[in-house]
Amino acid sequence: MQQTPLFTNEEKGLIEHYSRQSPTDPREVTPATSLDELNLNWREKDLPERERTKHVHRLHPYLGKFIPQLVEIFLRKYLRPGETVYDPFCGSGTTLVEASVLDINSIGCDIAAFNCLLTNVKTAEYDIALMKREVLDILAKVQDRTQPTLFGEQWAHNGHEDTDNKYLLEWYAPQARKELLTYRSLISDYQYQDLLKVILSRAARSARLTTHFDLDFPKQPQTEPYYCYKHSRTCYPIQEAFKFLKRYSLDAIRRIEQYGKLRTQARVAVLWGDARVVSLPGSVDGVITSPPYVGLIDYHLQHRYAYELLGLPTSSGDEIGAAFKGNSQSAKEAYKQEIAAVFAHTSEYMKSGKQMIIIARDRDNLYDGIAADCGFEVEDMVRRHVNRRTGRRANEFFEEVFVWRKR
Repeated sequence: MQQTPLFTNEEKGLIEHYSRQSPTDPREVTPATSLDELNLNWREKDLPERERTKHVHRLHPYLGKFIPQLVEIFLRKYLRPGETVYDPFCGSGTTLVEASVLDINSIGCDIAAFNCLLTNVKTAEYDIALMKREVLDILAKVQDRTQPTLFGEQWAHNGHEDTDNKYLLEWYAPQARKELLTYRSLISDYQYQDLLKVILSRAARSARLTTHFDLDFPKQPQTEPYYCYKHSRTCYPIQEAFKFLKRYSLDAIRRIEQYGKLRTQARVAVLWGDARVVSLPGSVDGVITSPPYVGLIDYHLQHRYAYELLGLPTSSGDEIGAAFKGNSQSAKEAYKQEIAAVFAHTSEYMKSGKQMIIIARDRDNLYDGIAADCGFEVEDMVRRHVNRRTGRRANEFFEEVFVWRKR
């Protein structure tokens, strides 16, 4: 059976062409920078992982997000300080985080409640000293109540670690579940409750009964020793969560301190709702977004542990392009209509002559014709070779950056 080539001859030519040029430094982009000058094909040595996941961008794992440097380039080219950018699929908040650094106001919308929680936490303004005290204080209390002392004693059973939630009972060992539920029971005592929820969620992701190499979408709990492809040895299911609570608490403090030195007083609004009908608080001067791909990711499912542990409301049936809807021809047609509905609604809030930037892997040419139907004209398109990503999903591919102008 003949295997489909990874890239076409045209794409191979693009890779070769850009390999002879220096990638674009986002800080050097201005409104006068031509799209033809952009080289968005960063390699690992050009843009190492620590830069792609700087400060709050790695406050919590999230599949399917674009890198902040890509957002920064188009913010610098098309928007000015004091203007407002909108992302109708804000996901983990990359557009909003980067906009705040550049003193650009931002609005984000997402159908997933956890995504909105995460974006709010990333973009919030903190009293750093108080934030640090609270994160360390709740951690100390959980340690006192769940960890053995030198004499083998533990805090008396208080009922907070009890649950009848089937998911939590199946996916966590007793000690890990006790530690997570104890942490949850204390959150209401603090001011920065949403930040503590994100730390708890990140720890819960790592503490599940799953293999070390399959944290994205594990199919069933792993309760027996297994050969670990990540560590090349036999590993054992996670039994406790406190080490993750401690690790991610310290990491969150560090990342929020870093971002606190960069963020401005630009306004940020995060809306939980359907971008096809949501009411925005005002007009916008531009859009930068990366819509979901058809049939690829279930955005609620990837954070199911957070929904179960935090009791967040779900709207998974309203996800556009969700994996459970498949990628059949009818699913693609439905996706195209739903994406068009989002852009048509968004255009109602955009000023004439302003740009909408859409980053998408359009393998099926689903975006052809959408622009005109939604009140836009196609201004340009830039192809980008994505050759480095974080996590195990590290395959190479090309994606398109569409530049549309509001008529």
